[in-house]
Amino acid sequence: MLGSARASFPSSWPLNAARNITRSRARPCSGHLGLRAQHTPPKAWVPTPYERIVCLNGPVDESLSASIVAQLLFLEADAPEKPINLYINTPGGAVTAGLAIYDTMTYITSPVTTICVGQAASMGSLLLCAGAAKKRFCLPHSSIMVHQPSGGYFGQASDIAIHAKEILRVREQLNGIYKRHLTKPHSLEEIERMMERDKFMGAEEALEFGIVDEILTRRNKDEEAEGQ
Repeated sequence: MLGSARASFPSSWPLNAARNITRSRARPCSGHLGLRAQHTPPKAWVPTPYERIVCLNGPVDESLSASIVAQLLFLEADAPEKPINLYINTPGGAVTAGLAIYDTMTYITSPVTTICVGQAASMGSLLLCAGAAKKRFCLPHSSIMVHQPSGGYFGQASDIAIHAKEILRVREQLNGIYKRHLTKPHSLEEIERMMERDKFMGAEEALEFGIVDEILTRRNKDEEAEGQ
């Protein structure tokens, strides 16, 4: 057999070359190896841009925001008329990083469908709410949390006053975004009261409040075919 046969080589051959040839002869070759490799599932699956799926997983920071923005812009350039599916599972994060994603979602011509899987808290709830009209979904056991922005600063009293004024401006801006996208009519005063403290909602509450349009329990084959 190949595995047990001893090969002889001229003495002038380098030792490493002889060893490599011996190993290559002993290695089994089969036309089925490629088929087995194709049927082996990958350890971790990452959606490609060509599937028009973007996954927002983990805290929203500058790095994640840059990646999401780049994917959205690429997909719009590839097919502006086709929808993009943004799957959201995040505890929230930096307001500026989240608003970069929000502005890109509203800037591009491709409609962005948002789907909450797991949780959409803080900035995640705003991005979920900001999807295309009638295309904002959550799964049955999703958790959605809204609250006002938080932050801290120390230094001179005048600098603290400047930062306090800025965070109040951001709070008003975020409340206006919620008011613009909620499916149910709410005044700014009602939204401000709602955001005063952390408010957790299940799927039904989020639907009633107007953050999502529908709770998904099973994929709609017609919509899937339409998206393709």
